[in-house]
Amino acid sequence: MIININEKEKLQNNKAYQEYLKENPSTGYLKVRATSLNEAMPIEGVNIIVSKKIGDDTIIFYEGKTDVSGMINDIKLPTPIRVSNNEEVPNFSTYNLRAIYEKDNFDKTYDISLCCSITIVQYINVIPSVTMEDLNGN
Repeated sequence: MIININEKEKLQNNKAYQEYLKENPSTGYLKVRATSLNEAMPIEGVNIIVSKKIGDDTIIFYEGKTDVSGMINDIKLPTPIRVSNNEEVPNFSTYNLRAIYEKDNFDKTYDISLCCSITIVQYINVIPSVTMEDLNGN
């Protein structure tokens, strides 16, 4: 089942999700920057969906569109607590980010790993799909 993060009642009764929150009590941040032409032009209106499979369900933590600058700022996502020993590899949570831009038939997924109190920027280079008709000028 797909559950949106705003469906509070469903999530309160979801044992796997509640356990996930216990294991990930901190917060990491995700920014998205969508561009075209090798990062020269920002793309407004790229649909971004951030989700994670937890137990038998897929939880959608965020869904929205990039703004006129091609950005989405400060998507807050659950992460594990920071490890106190600096020599250890930090704990992280991995999320799925799907970027869809229908105008250019662009649909791509990314795996995003976040640590406690860290902001990650995911760059998305929207590459338009080109058909033979486009090349032939039809």
